[in-house]
Amino acid sequence: MRTATTIEASSGGRWSEQVDFVVEAEKLGLDICWVAEAWGSDGPSALGYYAARTDRMLLGSGIMQIGTRTPVAVAQTAIALSNLSGGRFLLGLGASGPQVIEGLHGVPFARPVARMRETVEIVRRVLAGGKISYSGTEFRIPSPGGEAVPMRLSMRADHPIPIYLATLSPAMLRLTGQIADGWLGTSFVPEGAAGAYFRYLDEGLTRSGRSRVDLDICQGAEVAFAPDEDALRQMVAGRKKELAFSLGGMGSASTNFYNRAYSRQGWAEIAAEVKERWQAGDRDGAAERVTDEMVLATTLIGTEPMVRSRLRDWRDAGVDTIRLYPAGDTLDSRLATLARAIEIVRDIS
Repeated sequence: MRTATTIEASSGGRWSEQVDFVVEAEKLGLDICWVAEAWGSDGPSALGYYAARTDRMLLGSGIMQIGTRTPVAVAQTAIALSNLSGGRFLLGLGASGPQVIEGLHGVPFARPVARMRETVEIVRRVLAGGKISYSGTEFRIPSPGGEAVPMRLSMRADHPIPIYLATLSPAMLRLTGQIADGWLGTSFVPEGAAGAYFRYLDEGLTRSGRSRVDLDICQGAEVAFAPDEDALRQMVAGRKKELAFSLGGMGSASTNFYNRAYSRQGWAEIAAEVKERWQAGDRDGAAERVTDEMVLATTLIGTEPMVRSRLRDWRDAGVDTIRLYPAGDTLDSRLATLARAIEIVRDIS
């Protein structure tokens, strides 16, 4: 397995610390650093800076939200970052959700599958270097009814740019298998992955005449090492509100892809209760409904033997690239956790 991490460039406003983390992570041998934007900093600005501060590590947008940029703008950004980094850029795209796309950016979230498909098609046409002419249900280039004619960019991509899609719903997973080079997943439970995720990815792969070896399965989870069982119980208890937020606070009242993903993996009743309590304002009550099993199943938290065993489970389930979110209150502690996890991944790989 390759190793990766995901950071939010502006998390906590500690810009210099984030840069130090990225630089030191490369020295530890990390393979990929993904940069999220969510509702914080934009990703590309930070990626350009990190490209200047690193030499070997791959850098990816994890993710750029397709509703906030035109497809051609996405392609322009990808080409610039790829050329600036000497071909070390991976383009990660996602639809996000209605709360961010409509509530923050004020653009429609409607028909995300069609928008994703057409965005990737247009991006690939731009990367091919020809004049851009496209007529779809979501995008038409040039805009009809005017005097514009098809154009091509004045710059070219000097290197291949793999496209990863961050998806959770069955329809989006099928699309990922059909058109993407990699899958950025989350809410992953190895024991339930075949029915919750891989069946849909494989359907898409089959449609495009491909197999699992043609798709980089990139999954992520927090990693933390507990010295003993008492410390582990405290760690698990401390993560329950975070998981409750994913189940109850991510997305809108009617659309929460994280909640649905957990439901498909055997926790439908609990996920529904957590969502109901969270949206009613009972955050503590929502966290209380989250079980220890749910936290441990979807993270890499445990004693070192537990983490090692769990990483083997992820490997055996078909994960090619593991995104490690190292726990720690300081930069040094996060890097120490990351170094320890990278060494275990190397051992079991």
